[in-house]
Amino acid sequence: MKYPRIAALALAAIIPFAAQSADKEFPQRDIQFVIPWNAGGSNDIAARQLQNIMQQQSGVNLIVENVPGATGSIGMTRVARSAPDGYTVGMGTSSTLAQIAQKLTPLQNDQFTPIARVSVDPLILLVPQDSPAKDLKGFLEYMKKNPGVSIGTPGTHNLNHIFAEMTARAAGTKYINVPYTGGAKVIIDLAGKQIQAAVLKPSESKGQIDAGKVRPLGVFANERLEVMPDIPTFKELGYDVFPFGPLVQMAYVVAPAGIPDDVRAKLISLFSKAIESKEFKSFADKNGVVISPLTGDDLTKEINGVQNTLNSVAAKVFKTEGKK
Repeated sequence: MKYPRIAALALAAIIPFAAQSADKEFPQRDIQFVIPWNAGGSNDIAARQLQNIMQQQSGVNLIVENVPGATGSIGMTRVARSAPDGYTVGMGTSSTLAQIAQKLTPLQNDQFTPIARVSVDPLILLVPQDSPAKDLKGFLEYMKKNPGVSIGTPGTHNLNHIFAEMTARAAGTKYINVPYTGGAKVIIDLAGKQIQAAVLKPSESKGQIDAGKVRPLGVFANERLEVMPDIPTFKELGYDVFPFGPLVQMAYVVAPAGIPDDVRAKLISLFSKAIESKEFKSFADKNGVVISPLTGDDLTKEINGVQNTLNSVAAKVFKTEGKK
């Protein structure tokens, strides 16, 4: 009659060892990668590149899931509320930080564990190929003569929206912001002339540029893009789009707060290896994506820095939006 007790004791001794072994072998199943934007946008494209690379490098399956809405807040809320076991991660962006800055979402940065930065992305102003404006100066003059020009952006009250507002300020006029749930939808409507201009990343517009459907007019940065060296910056033409301080559009991987340190370390290793691979660098070079690796606590500091800038900049921009 002692055998059941002996078996129970043996099982109790095995369970902690099995749990420890499972931790060391993370991941033991697929990892859900939540992209809080529509399929076909820049973050989705980058995520699917990482999905393929990680599978080839490490045999780990990333399951990309698009959860768009509320300028990224819906998808990131799902990540924040997921179990802190490392099996759900998400693509945070500066858009999420802008939403936090303006209290347009209940999310807070301490709900997430930063893993690795994927990219730093410049933004560009585009128009349909047959737009009456052939260059940036011509477009600003057109805006001034035709108040109410529509400018599409993926999301609202984010960096894209800020730069759309800066474009209107450069023209000294009012405009209409047209927000979408992702860059893929913006570029389709721009090419179809449903909107008159858009603020997008090179990676989500290059295909339509190469196909002759849309035309880039200006870069919201201090330097020209290597992938599109013929596009002037607003700065070199005398337009200040950073009157309240520098702004950085970036994308980065986060997990829910509270994941174990060893699981975080493993995620950092997996994503860093994929992001810094030759395959991903080749993808980045072709699409105007800037890779600037940061991980762990260094990424946390960068996120906090960008958040502090947006806390100041976004409030100043949108407090006076539409007042010319």
